[in-house]
Amino acid sequence: MDPILIEIGSLQIRWYGLFLVLAIFASFEIAKRILKQWGYNPEQFEQIAFWAVIWGVVGARVGYVITSPGEFSGNPAAALYIWQGGLSFHGAIIGGLIPFVYHYHRNKIPIWAYLDAVVPGVALGIMAGRLGNIMNGSDTVGRLTNWPIGFTWPASASGFPGVCPGIQDISEVVRCAPETLVRGPVHFTQLYGVLIGLALLLLSLYWLRQNRAYGYVFWQFVLWYSVLRSVFEETFRLNPLWVKVYLNEQAGIGFFTATQIISIPLIALSIYFLTRWKGPREQPAPSPMLSGSAESKKIKR
Repeated sequence: MDPILIEIGSLQIRWYGLFLVLAIFASFEIAKRILKQWGYNPEQFEQIAFWAVIWGVVGARVGYVITSPGEFSGNPAAALYIWQGGLSFHGAIIGGLIPFVYHYHRNKIPIWAYLDAVVPGVALGIMAGRLGNIMNGSDTVGRLTNWPIGFTWPASASGFPGVCPGIQDISEVVRCAPETLVRGPVHFTQLYGVLIGLALLLLSLYWLRQNRAYGYVFWQFVLWYSVLRSVFEETFRLNPLWVKVYLNEQAGIGFFTATQIISIPLIALSIYFLTRWKGPREQPAPSPMLSGSAESKKIKR
């Protein structure tokens, strides 16, 4: 478990970045195939999705910095080191939605069909990110636990700095003397995240086969991602608690992290929309081409 895959001089290729890049390329291809089956233009989607990835990465990092400020208090410039890990999924969603919303208002793209099509790829991205977290070691650390499922990080896991017994917040690690740090047993929350991504991938494929109105798959994903992460990951992570409630400190159970609090309105919003998302998918109507595309330029001439 070494964060660095290849190092040549000052050049480093990290597992985290490699996994995310592979997930992005796979996501593009999956979404394009789905949209082609539905009768939509995959090239139009690809143009928008490219910018969605850019804005998604920016939003993900901004969200992480806002919710984990303690990690950057000693070195604010580290907030720019995206390759070292530390991305907020909710920030990524907000950032990634910006290009889709923009082109929906400007070009009337079939936004709900596009968002449904990207759901399997987003689930792959969750898995890729958490696999990268495992290789980094220090990302999304779990709380110390006395449960039998507790995981002790091997000494070979160079990216894992250790956890100080008795702390309840990852930002308190810097206050610990090096000789007091332990390598576990902790909740293997990175693996919990991989399993959540896998469950969402399988669920998304099931939802897509249901032939429900466009938007149904997207809101199902938002609902179940919020629920699964809040219950099976955030509960056991060594994250700052915005509302400090420790259900069982020895077992490593705590509420409420920033993600759990943010998930509450998202769950309510998802349920609201899902109760109104009825009927089968509609056949695609001819959609306006993006301004600036090769075809639109030909028409204008």
